[in-house]
Amino acid sequence: MKRMQSGFTLVELIVVIVILGILAATALPRFINVSADARIAAMNGMVGAMRSAVALAQSRYVAAGDFTASSVKMDMDGGKTVTVAKTTGIPTADDAGIVAALQATDGFKFTHASGVTTVTRADSSGNAVDTSCKITYAAATGTVDASALTAANCGG
Repeated sequence: MKRMQSGFTLVELIVVIVILGILAATALPRFINVSADARIAAMNGMVGAMRSAVALAQSRYVAAGDFTASSVKMDMDGGKTVTVAKTTGIPTADDAGIVAALQATDGFKFTHASGVTTVTRADSSGNAVDTSCKITYAAATGTVDASALTAANCGG
């Protein structure tokens, strides 16, 4: 009577373990960089919000029809006022302009200088973190620059 083999040999088990080790070593670097991707995604969300805020402020400015006004009302009951540039309706680069147009800014730090607002992530105390991972907003043109949102800048 022949005896049937049951189970795996020691060599087969070692080969499976080696293959799993190789797969784990090649897959691990893909999962390590997920935090940088998350930071970039959060900042890209702010980029979209800023571009939408500029477009909405300009739309409200044009709809109001007063091209000499220096502010627009952003909500339906007129309680939220945003400071804009006369003749263009582009929000100014300060707390009364682009930050007011955004309305929700938790987790971000805004600094303003010479018509440019720089946005970085903020810690729970409101201090800027990852200062090289930033967005810039130019009030003169209403453009939002996200060119600094790279894995090298946002990876730390």
